[in-house]
Amino acid sequence: MSVQSGSSPTYRTDDGVGASSSARYATPDTGYGWVIFAGSMLLIVGVLNTIYGIAAVDNANFFVNGAKYVISDLNTWGWVVLITGVVQILTAFGIWARNTLATWLGIAFACLNGIAQLLMLPAYPLLSIALFGVDVLIVYGLAVHGGKVQEA
Repeated sequence: MSVQSGSSPTYRTDDGVGASSSARYATPDTGYGWVIFAGSMLLIVGVLNTIYGIAAVDNANFFVNGAKYVISDLNTWGWVVLITGVVQILTAFGIWARNTLATWLGIAFACLNGIAQLLMLPAYPLLSIALFGVDVLIVYGLAVHGGKVQEA
């Protein structure tokens, strides 16, 4: 690696040709696996949120009885999670289509879902923590790799 003042570091590739560090990521496929992963996880989390939202609105026996919530009650959070889940399912298809708006919506709804999952810890603790972790990975995949547009 050689560094000159005012330029990015240059790395030697396998064929002996130097490439700058910014040129290493110029290929359009770099990070696309993260985008596919984020879309897939967003779809799975959306389906789970839809199912658990319906269960919460219906007052199913799946949730912990007598749990105290920070804001409102289980029925209200059921509606929040249900609506978030439906939008997440639709957004996942937009992410796979490489729609920029869908990428931003994916980040926004993964953040919203992460907050909702932390507030629903009394209802189902282990699942809330697991879904929060998946939301963090979704935000990472979309924020870091979701904005790269493939060249035609």
